[in-house]
Amino acid sequence: MRVAVWGTGNMGRAGIRAVVAHPQLELVAVVGRSREGEDAGTLAGLDPLGLAVAPELPGGLDAVVYMASGDVRPGDAAADITRCLRAGAVVVTPSVYSLYDPTSAPASLRGPLDDAARDGGAALFVSGIDPGWGNDVLPVLLTGIASTVTQVRCQELFDYSTYDQPDAVRNSVGMGGPMDQTPIMVAPSVPSMIWGGQLRMMARALGVELDEIREQVERRALDEDVTNAMGLFEKGTQGGLRFEVQGIVDGHVKLVVEHVTRISPEVAPDWPAPADGGAGAHRIVIEGRPRIEVTIEATDEGGNRAAGGNATAAARLVNAIPWLRDAKPGLYDALDVPLSPAVGKL
Repeated sequence: MRVAVWGTGNMGRAGIRAVVAHPQLELVAVVGRSREGEDAGTLAGLDPLGLAVAPELPGGLDAVVYMASGDVRPGDAAADITRCLRAGAVVVTPSVYSLYDPTSAPASLRGPLDDAARDGGAALFVSGIDPGWGNDVLPVLLTGIASTVTQVRCQELFDYSTYDQPDAVRNSVGMGGPMDQTPIMVAPSVPSMIWGGQLRMMARALGVELDEIREQVERRALDEDVTNAMGLFEKGTQGGLRFEVQGIVDGHVKLVVEHVTRISPEVAPDWPAPADGGAGAHRIVIEGRPRIEVTIEATDEGGNRAAGGNATAAARLVNAIPWLRDAKPGLYDALDVPLSPAVGKL
């Protein structure tokens, strides 16, 4: 299958590696104007592939791994994806949050994409980068080895000084920003817009109905200046962010997506942290009988855990491409698309 990766950032690099590793896929293009002309393999930390990053998408593709950011350009991202679907290419992407759960996405967004998929005979699968599997298919799977479940909690615990995305860390997450200014990521209703779809999917899988979705946010200021690869983060500015997006069932908090983010490991020592003291982990906690706790620690790009998380999210998407190619045209979510075992070389 002829595949293009659109985007050359953190997720683009991970997408390139995942496509190259998959024996059923052939990487024929990488699109990204900011890195135009660079060898795609070198960009992704692989041996040179003899494939230069190009400014435009070629024709004749079977699939597109759309890794361009949609954070501040969701309309443009949706338009790009629509064009790919209409041309007959399967699209996998983390870039349009509202489509984590297509069944609850606005009709104005879902309709044109669904029409394009059916017109082109293609399929679309959207899954997150925090990572998506950690807030949908994995917690649902783990409930299957419990007798009773009273709460499902999905945690992302990260030291963001290791995250190679300074614009997102400073501007979206608010690290180093004033404490009297609410970061975009946790502005009222934004967490529900991003992660609410995953809560709704889990509720659907567990056969429960959500009364509502609630948000809780806590922030911590730095007690002293912190300097890392992204520069200076001054004392008194935001150094820690913790929030929950909660699914309420019968008046009780039953489903939770929780993020605990620091710009230095010394910030908020009373907050949850990776069990081994490392720079990042994803944890699923199933309260019930028995109580189940599973921690995932992934590393990539020289032992970086943020890169490891990106790589797992990219692999989930890329490994789904052959299944999607055989599926009926339309929009799919994480409960539709099975986990596909890795088929790269052992």
